[in-house]
Amino acid sequence: MYRILLVEDDQVIAKQVGIHLAKWGYEVKTVTDFAAVLSDFTESSPHLVLMDIGLPFYNGYYWCGEIRKISNVPIIFISSASDNMNIVMAVNMGGDDFIAKPFDLEVLSAKVQAVLRRTYAFSGTSSVLEYEGVILNLADMSLIYEGRRIELSKNEFRILQILFEQAGNVVSRDNIMKRLWDNECFVDDNTLTVNVNRLRKALEEGGLKDFIMTKKGVGYQLYRRTS
Repeated sequence: MYRILLVEDDQVIAKQVGIHLAKWGYEVKTVTDFAAVLSDFTESSPHLVLMDIGLPFYNGYYWCGEIRKISNVPIIFISSASDNMNIVMAVNMGGDDFIAKPFDLEVLSAKVQAVLRRTYAFSGTSSVLEYEGVILNLADMSLIYEGRRIELSKNEFRILQILFEQAGNVVSRDNIMKRLWDNECFVDDNTLTVNVNRLRKALEEGGLKDFIMTKKGVGYQLYRRTS
């Protein structure tokens, strides 16, 4: 199921759009705190963003720019400010399409489908992995947590990618080593320990203490909250 983040100040329009897109099978999250749009983005990890231009606190162009710092997720602008200058601005800021208000809901859903199809038809997957509110950006090998960006080395990123792909499960040290160094048969076992320790330090500096758990004698897994 595709997830859509709706950033729309007009609550009547937001409700209509949310109901309509839900009928098409989309999971829609509507932003209510317009001072924390990026937080909603990182928490929901959407496949597409519908972004109004005229918003409280900061306009849609600002939030588009903030999202583009961490993600290439498609963004469709929706606005009554549909003059050429705003359309050009929307494209220059990284928007993928522009829908002028007032709009027909069927037209909206058709454009949403078209953008999603263009973006994900060949890859079949999202450009991010999410676990417990932590987002691993596959496009630029970075981690996003509570709006903070953590830069990762190649090996740090690959270790996290493996753990994210098996989220909730223990991944053996042997499997991680084979994924990281499949062409190097004589890599010292301690090399993985060193890389994991460096990764843990980077995560702790970003506010993620104990995010990677050690299962003694087996391997590693991502921290799992108890319900």
